[in-house]
Amino acid sequence: MISSADSVCYVTAKLPPEVVGALFEVIDADGFSPTSWHDVETGLCRVDLFPDAGVGVGEVQSALLDAAALVGVALRPEVATMAKSDWAESWKRFFHVEKISPRMVVRPSWEAYQAKPGERVITLDPGLSFGTGKHATTQACLKFLDALAAENPQRSVLDMGCGSGILAIGAKLLGFVEVRGFDNDPDCLRVSDENAGVNGVSIPFLLDDLSHPHGPADIVVANILAPVLIQFAAQV
Repeated sequence: MISSADSVCYVTAKLPPEVVGALFEVIDADGFSPTSWHDVETGLCRVDLFPDAGVGVGEVQSALLDAAALVGVALRPEVATMAKSDWAESWKRFFHVEKISPRMVVRPSWEAYQAKPGERVITLDPGLSFGTGKHATTQACLKFLDALAAENPQRSVLDMGCGSGILAIGAKLLGFVEVRGFDNDPDCLRVSDENAGVNGVSIPFLLDDLSHPHGPADIVVANILAPVLIQFAAQV
């Protein structure tokens, strides 16, 4: 048994995926932030709910049961434990140098790499922000930027939801002259600014979101969730 000093307790339950959205709306309104995972083999969705500071596991379990009752689904929530870890460091073992496109290479700041002729190397420490270059959508955006830069780098680029700044930095290293980005998470702006500095480029990153129109750009990269892109398609 892991002692409480070395582990954290959380509440978990399985439910049909079609009711997850409604459940999350109720839970979010109560001030909780659940996570979910869809098991394609069983067809069920697992919801995990971690207690915030000052909130007990029992209170979290009750909130989950109340939310389930409101959306009309029966749950059997269980209390589980997870070993504590320094997540800001432990994930690094999965992040290595990777060539993404003919010219784009992404390397973590803690790994050495000698660039080959013509390569543009993004040196990155994403911290707690999204964007390491490992995700398929990030790679697709970088590949498109590489191809577009080869055609005409004089176009302007806007990175909507900059995360770690990887796409904006990649655009700048590929030769695009006017590059800017924004995110609704202040931590992302700090990380993006730091990564831009490490890569020797200057990019204005602003705290902003998609709730209103933005100034036009010739190229927009918006590597964020599909429902958000659909909701704000007109602004994009």
